[in-house]
Amino acid sequence: LILTTMSKVHNFSAGPGILPIDVLKQASEACLNFDNMNLSLLEISHRSKNYVAVMDEARALIKELFEVGDDYEVMYLGGGASMQFAMVPYNLLTETGFAAYLNTGVWASKAIKESKIIGNTKVIASSEDKNFSYIPKGYEIPKDADYFHITSNNTIYGTQLKSFPKCDVPLVCDMSSDLFSRKVNAKDFSLIYAGAQKNIGPAGSTMVMVKKDILGKTGRKMLSMLDYNVHIKGESMYNTPPVFPVYVTMLTLRWLKQNGGISWIEGINQKKADLLYNEIDRNSQFVGTTAKEDRSNMNACFLLNKPELESEFEKFVKAANIDGIKGHRDVGGYRASIYNAMPIESVQVLVEVMKAFEAKFA
Repeated sequence: LILTTMSKVHNFSAGPGILPIDVLKQASEACLNFDNMNLSLLEISHRSKNYVAVMDEARALIKELFEVGDDYEVMYLGGGASMQFAMVPYNLLTETGFAAYLNTGVWASKAIKESKIIGNTKVIASSEDKNFSYIPKGYEIPKDADYFHITSNNTIYGTQLKSFPKCDVPLVCDMSSDLFSRKVNAKDFSLIYAGAQKNIGPAGSTMVMVKKDILGKTGRKMLSMLDYNVHIKGESMYNTPPVFPVYVTMLTLRWLKQNGGISWIEGINQKKADLLYNEIDRNSQFVGTTAKEDRSNMNACFLLNKPELESEFEKFVKAANIDGIKGHRDVGGYRASIYNAMPIESVQVLVEVMKAFEAKFA
């Protein structure tokens, strides 16, 4: 009954974001009786063969969906993507070298801040001059950098890299908010990390996929909990992992695979984005906030042309059972997050609300 009621709410939350109903049902059942053990998933040992099978499948599905081989390893770690802002330079930035970063928003800026604490860090290009409303282009990546770090999708500002740079140094990407939303050539990347709570699971775990040959070159003595090699050797269970989040992530990755994989969801995501952006551009009451060529297919940000009508628009939104479209506190306005599990029917409801609002106030 609870899940049925939840399905009627159109959840545009930027994160933790929407999850497939089938996944939520299976996860709730596992809280009572996991794997027919008559025990809750929340109370079994993470060393039990039943849970080890979950971790193994969750790691294997990442590699399968990314179409990479055994030269890559997958980890599920705690601390969110924010922990990776420090772990990436700690594991990759040498004591005599430097890291190169592309600054496209708040999270990229936070990553740069952490890297500067670890060692020499250079910002190669930035869109901060226009409040991160576009993706920088035409920059050169230093051939002698230890690595080049990018953020594929910027949730706060609604921008997204539509193509990825080719470079002669390891390419590192924070894919927290568009992981598995579209096809990418994962072999072009040396390290991909993502907080799970947008497209592949609930909050509480972070996926890291790394090419093994880039590790162990920093020259520093490593702290165990911050050392990728330690977590790889421990098969993501050097310490107690985020058991439930990894399980729900495994279910979500299964759901994605069983429905047709990345190509399947990419087509749906493009239709959802086109539907919403076409209405933003057509409707006299709204305006988009980012460069059109850099618009995110995951987070559509827009403003009212008449801010004084904000309370009126929110009445329309509430009446339609739409939740979670308030913009980030740093930028205001509205942000509709249309992650993988968001059905196109929910986007259509939002579009109809925008049309009705225009009909009344134009």
